[in-house]
Amino acid sequence: MKLDRALGLMREVPDFPQPGVVFRDFTPILADPDALRAVVDALQDKIDDSTQVIAAIESRGFLLGAALGYGWRYGVVPLRKPGKLPVVADSQSYDLEYGTASLELPADAIQPGQRVVVVDDVLATGGTAEAACTLVERAGGIVTGVSVVLEIAALGGRSRLAGREVSALLAV
Repeated sequence: MKLDRALGLMREVPDFPQPGVVFRDFTPILADPDALRAVVDALQDKIDDSTQVIAAIESRGFLLGAALGYGWRYGVVPLRKPGKLPVVADSQSYDLEYGTASLELPADAIQPGQRVVVVDDVLATGGTAEAACTLVERAGGIVTGVSVVLEIAALGGRSRLAGREVSALLAV
């Protein structure tokens, strides 16, 4: 199957970005046009039909979100790290498995009542996805789901997203 082959291209990089963390690098998927198409098509298959906007998490979520937006005519809103946006509507801090971080929502990017799916490459502890959902909801958007390529199930991220539809193409 094309999706299995595509997901098999993902590589594990031990001790990155710090000792004890295993980074899941999906750059080889991006570099292979058939693999990229298989992953983006599979993500699309799991997105609620009523969705209007992709909230794409910095930075690898941008790549997936842009492909989904173009291919299926969604708006794409980048959720950025602090200091990257000229006009910020809202900010949300969260815990990572190896520290803390924040996401910012651009001003006027999500309208009240818009139906939004949150997209990223990996669901680990769930902090990033939870922060993204919080930003969307505080802007008045309706989260239709969280869609990722890989879920690291042992880290329990799904539990932080209780009540939200979560889909992953691969769980390890």
